[in-house]
Amino acid sequence: EGEESTGNRTRVKVVKNKVAPPFKIAEFDILYGEGISAVGELIDLAVEFGVVKKSGSWFSYGQEKLGQGRETVKKALREDPALYRKIHAQVKELMKGNPEPVNGGV
Repeated sequence: EGEESTGNRTRVKVVKNKVAPPFKIAEFDILYGEGISAVGELIDLAVEFGVVKKSGSWFSYGQEKLGQGRETVKKALREDPALYRKIHAQVKELMKGNPEPVNGGV
């Protein structure tokens, strides 16, 4: 939004590992002073599992428009803990039954 950098979007690729399959890619936000953004991760997973719909830069949950742009949605979820918990519970339930995202993931 502004000129000041508060974090960055990071893409990580597993090359060799004894506990994970190789060449998997993960993408997430690292916020300075906070660490990995839980709200950002929830948005990504909710879109991957079809809980939140993304159309262009607009995000919606059911019939409710969450906002335009990822940062706007992150702010909306931070300001509405009940909505955050509702989306989190749905994503968590879907991950139990089917750990593979419906949209293929990153």
